Amino acid sequence: MQTKVKSILVFWVFVFMGYLTPSASLLAQNDKFIVVLDAGHGGGDPGNVGNGYKEKHIALKVALEVGKELEKNPDIEVIYTRKTDVFVELYKRADIANKADADLFISIHCNSVGNPRPHGTETWVLGEKNTGRNFEVAKKENEVIFLEENYEENYSGFDPSSPESTIAIGIEQEVYVEQSILLARKIENNFVDKAKRKSRGLKQHSLLVIRNTYMPSILVELGFLTNKSEGAFLNSKRGQSIMAKAIRDAVLDYKAELDQNIGSNILGPSVTSSDGLNETSNIYKDITFKVQIAASSKDLATKPYNFKGLNDISKLKSGSLYKYYFGSTSDYAEILRLQEQAKNSGYGSSFVVAFKNGEQINLSEALKNTANK
Repeated sequence: MQTKVKSILVFWVFVFMGYLTPSASLLAQNDKFIVVLDAGHGGGDPGNVGNGYKEKHIALKVALEVGKELEKNPDIEVIYTRKTDVFVELYKRADIANKADADLFISIHCNSVGNPRPHGTETWVLGEKNTGRNFEVAKKENEVIFLEENYEENYSGFDPSSPESTIAIGIEQEVYVEQSILLARKIENNFVDKAKRKSRGLKQHSLLVIRNTYMPSILVELGFLTNKSEGAFLNSKRGQSIMAKAIRDAVLDYKAELDQNIGSNILGPSVTSSDGLNETSNIYKDITFKVQIAASSKDLATKPYNFKGLNDISKLKSGSLYKYYFGSTSDYAEILRLQEQAKNSGYGSSFVVAFKNGEQINLSEALKNTANK
């Protein structure tokens, strides 16, 4: 996605400078939205086997169904970490996504617990919380590395049984956390509203399979196989289809929202000048544009040495996360230039946000509101 977004933005910079005409945009926007689907476990690793159901088989069937549904969209390319019952090392799953320059990584699993009563879905994103059941879930998923050859070399001495081993998450990876949370919330909402399942909510922890990816990444727990009723539902073709369509719809909704930020309205509305020619109006009074470059649980000093040499950094606390912004202007053309500067500095997933009266508002609404110009 970094390469694709950069191509689009470089194109529009050249349009502003008068070197290109908008008709060339078709070439700049040909790249597809890449989704990597990861069916958990596989081969000699069955995952959990609650009530006799095998997690590896259910995860694979749901992943293939999600992919089949997404592939109906000509703008989406789907890549699978596995399409058959084989074991794939965790680091290779992340590597597949990284080498594909994927836009999303979705790892699909089923839950288990000693008590047969708990049920419901959970969607996990990267985080540092290492207490209680969060740590137990991370430990269970991360212990898969012991089935791999040379795991000590591949994971630099990572110990799934040690809370301290799961803490080291740098801001380079946390930049994707907010986007991951956005997708995770859409999935959990769909599980409730469309699939009519109980949601246990969005969770955060350091899970290896998503910690080593460089794009928004989530791990979905479809439900508990150790719950007799839920296990039977997830093991059924009907249940798998329902869950797959809920995930598909969330991905399509996420993509649509992302497209609003970098799509055809990127220049904002046009106005007609006195000589009758269309030209782009870029100054929006009462609106402040900023480039969001990171979202992290770490409270960092807004100094250039923390942000690859970028100046004019501001931050805002939102829940448990600190959002970091580069630049501040009412000129939309200028904020696009600053976004390109941020991307060239290494913040490939940075995006433009809009504020009015100190409150963040939807970017597309800010650009449509010609009364502010």
